[in-house]
Amino acid sequence: MKSIGLYSAAALAVWASLLSTTVAAQWLNYPTPGTPRLPDGAPNLVAPAPRTADGKPDLTGIWRGAGPLYRFNIAQDLKPEDIQPWAEALFLQRVRDSRKDSPLARCLPVSVPFHNFFNLTRIVQTPGLIVILYESPNSPHRTVFTDGRDLPKDPNPTWLGYSVGRWEGDTLVVTSAGFNDKGWLDSAGHPQTESLRITERFRRRDFGHMDFEMTIDDPKVFTRPFTVKRERLLAPDTELLEDVCENERDAIHLSGDSGIRLSPELLATYAGVYELASGRAVVVTVTGDMLFVQGLNEPKLPLLVQSETQFMSTANPTGYEFVKDVQGKVTHLMVRGAAGDQKAVRKGASVR
Repeated sequence: MKSIGLYSAAALAVWASLLSTTVAAQWLNYPTPGTPRLPDGAPNLVAPAPRTADGKPDLTGIWRGAGPLYRFNIAQDLKPEDIQPWAEALFLQRVRDSRKDSPLARCLPVSVPFHNFFNLTRIVQTPGLIVILYESPNSPHRTVFTDGRDLPKDPNPTWLGYSVGRWEGDTLVVTSAGFNDKGWLDSAGHPQTESLRITERFRRRDFGHMDFEMTIDDPKVFTRPFTVKRERLLAPDTELLEDVCENERDAIHLSGDSGIRLSPELLATYAGVYELASGRAVVVTVTGDMLFVQGLNEPKLPLLVQSETQFMSTANPTGYEFVKDVQGKVTHLMVRGAAGDQKAVRKGASVR
């Protein structure tokens, strides 16, 4: 793969720090008791949803994360006016700093939204409470009380908050509050405050499919509540693996802002739609003095500037280089990643 010097030591160190250590696989591929099977022995994921003795849908099981899109950028569907200016400025600064101060990089707990979109989750349902276990850094858990209690009036702020649940027909509605202001709502750096309130809705449609939606309401960070809706899939015949974060040992290698700044006017010349040979589109937009890219089966992500024409993804070691003709006009974008170099030809006018 052609190298263009995109991967600074700081950026690669932080990218590596986002990985934590899992133990060797145990009990994987062990048949989950009670799972309906097809004639070939495969799990029948469209069989009817199981129910508890009181007739409620039983959410018990191991479920896949709701997809990576919002784990990297929880606000990817929002407009600039939907985010409080201070929160947007802090988010962009955290991106420039290569997320070196993120809870994940420092082996601290990550947020409820992050957990919902990352890796496997085990739900254990009992009559009076539901326990949610995560296969994510340091294997945390949440307790959702369904015994009719209210949220605490003056809670001691915590990383994962306090949660109570109630049933609306076949939908479990979980309300959480009492968060601290230290968590990040996503890995890129959107902040949360003690005013954060999260409402999650779980509806098991059948044995293997769950409708999931999450509403985030933090008026100090966002100008309005917003809801993300995704589908979650059951992961039968597997187990959660212990996950231990030990990357604080790399802290001395983490550096922050590269100090490179490009003018909004220059960045505006890069904004536009670029088409790969496969027909997929890569959309490049500008926010302040930063570029964002969307496409390649990834969410809308900010890019770290490496030079006047070279940038790096904040989610993985993918590089982006804008190529100009002799007149200085951008003609195409080179995407450099694990699959090799891909050329994306500029198609449309600037997108702002």
